[in-house]
Amino acid sequence: MNPTALTRGLPWALISAATFGFSGPLGSSLLEAGWSSGATTLLRIAGAAVLMLPVALVLLRRHGMAVDSARTVLAYGVFAVAGAQLCFFYALQHLSVGVALLLEFLAPVLLVGWTWFRTRRTPSATTFGGCMLALVGLAFVVDVFGPSRVDLVGIVWGLAAAVCVCVYFLLPGGTGEGSMPPLLMISGGMVVGAVLLTVTGLTGITPLRAGAGTGVLGGIEMSWVLIGAMLVVISTVVSYVAGVVAIRRLDTRVASFVGLSEVLFGVLAAWLLVSQVPTLTQLIGGVLILAGIVVIRRAEVRTVALAEIVPSP
Repeated sequence: MNPTALTRGLPWALISAATFGFSGPLGSSLLEAGWSSGATTLLRIAGAAVLMLPVALVLLRRHGMAVDSARTVLAYGVFAVAGAQLCFFYALQHLSVGVALLLEFLAPVLLVGWTWFRTRRTPSATTFGGCMLALVGLAFVVDVFGPSRVDLVGIVWGLAAAVCVCVYFLLPGGTGEGSMPPLLMISGGMVVGAVLLTVTGLTGITPLRAGAGTGVLGGIEMSWVLIGAMLVVISTVVSYVAGVVAIRRLDTRVASFVGLSEVLFGVLAAWLLVSQVPTLTQLIGGVLILAGIVVIRRAEVRTVALAEIVPSP
């Protein structure tokens, strides 16, 4: 990769990972103040949709939208925006920020399983070893051998968030440069997600309950408006846009490696803002999960490189 491109893209990737990492503590403060997961998610997505609606309208007028692109935006809004964030916030009702993030980051392992099932092609030994390493790490994170048990409901919601992340990666053009501008997909997906969450909220599927007018961050009591504004602007709009800029300036695989730092930023933010410190066992499990994902990513990079050198007939 061009060193100049790496220098220009790496800061954006780190900004995206850091701001995404702060979404857990910010959302957790609202949940602890009595807000429902549905209301917290709607606040985040609807606020981002309002801010990005002018971008969506300008790009839609300039580029238009084909039927396939509309389907992509719809799927992106349902799964990558509404589904991923809603499942993550439901997981936060039962788990700490760090554990919920680690479960969500099992998406690459689930993608390996899905590819194996769909193609009937056995993964390479390196990929399989990375999956096993990540699954052992998961056992440490949920502390299956310890006296205490992580809430099973929270685990299910965390894995559901990972599935939604998988759908994001599987979308055609979801992480790369396609015919549709990435900002159009993001802004359009925010609008779709906001509409969906409004409908499910009004019908009672995802109950909308506003809690106290204040929340606590870093031991300081703040208005829900300020916390919500930080959740919308910093951990949604800035994080998504910075991620797009990073992917456009970096190789997609490099950007995905840097994205792993979101877990570290999330754990650090949870410690500073909501006093959530993972146990030693969970820290060991987190290291194993991240190591397993790195092994899987390296195996993918090697496979792509070999395919480019020796193309199939």
